Amino acid sequence: MNDVNLAQVQQYLFERTGDGVLIIDAQGMIETVNPAAVAMLGITGEKARGQRPARLFRNNASLVNLMSRSGEQVLDVHLPRRRVALGIASELENGGKLIILQDVTEQRRFDIHRQELVQRMAHDLRNPLMAMSGFAELIETMGELTAQQQHFIARLRQTTTKLYDVAAELVDLVWIEAGLPMQHRPFRLQEQIAQVITSLSTLAESRRIVIAFSVQDPLPMVMGDPDRLYMAVFQLLENAILYSEPDSSVAIHAWGDGYDLYCSVADKGIGISDNELYLVFDRLYRSNDSRVQAITGGGLGLTLAKKIILRHGGDIWAVSNLGKGSTFTFVLPAVGA
Repeated sequence: MNDVNLAQVQQYLFERTGDGVLIIDAQGMIETVNPAAVAMLGITGEKARGQRPARLFRNNASLVNLMSRSGEQVLDVHLPRRRVALGIASELENGGKLIILQDVTEQRRFDIHRQELVQRMAHDLRNPLMAMSGFAELIETMGELTAQQQHFIARLRQTTTKLYDVAAELVDLVWIEAGLPMQHRPFRLQEQIAQVITSLSTLAESRRIVIAFSVQDPLPMVMGDPDRLYMAVFQLLENAILYSEPDSSVAIHAWGDGYDLYCSVADKGIGISDNELYLVFDRLYRSNDSRVQAITGGGLGLTLAKKIILRHGGDIWAVSNLGKGSTFTFVLPAVGA
């Protein structure tokens, strides 16, 4: 294809694409806009040319900040009657920038409906279980119970609690997979790990398991949702405790390498065979090992942990020696790295 034909194709795509395109010159002024951008912004091309992009978006402070940076950036911005995903491409050869506008109004509206659906599902799942738990507590206050009755009430409360936990995991998993909003702020994961250890101390004591926690000080900061990452660590530590041999230990270690944050959870449990190791993060997967089957669980915890870590731009993996134990490790990008 010769240069003339290539230029014609580029011009055709520029004018016909459904995404808005703004070409910014080296001085940070709008040089050219395509028809889709004109329609989204609600102004003529002549009026847009020569202006700074931020003026067209009510001097959006985040956009002003992103325009001063190098590399590719993405930002959600509000326009009258529209929601737009604004992408800033890397610098052009002439020192300018390329801004792409994608109308995501319907997508965001769908996200809101999906979020409401998940919230209703959480309500419908949890409320009956809470009522069952309350009913069990009420029975315990109604007079002296026989040993058999106490046994049945204890089983009811135990089962209700487990179902409540599974329902919570399911709702969290749906939330993550649906791509619904999460917090996005810098924080140090050390506090969340400490909270998880406190939350699971009773379970560990009941199984005579010692939790050893070591952390690099200072631990690198990460960007994300503290509550969701708390849940990821919770799932990993609970899994380690449940599958550890009594009178053993579980070790949690967190450290950084200047670029990323790492966290590992190591147990001295029953371990995982090589032909099952790659399946441990699959939804509802449980080993056929009789020792695993003897432990109650919904098969969602490790799946949820992986989804949360991946949603934060990280990765997670496991290594194991059958009969000796397993180590689960995840990595997250450090802030400012």
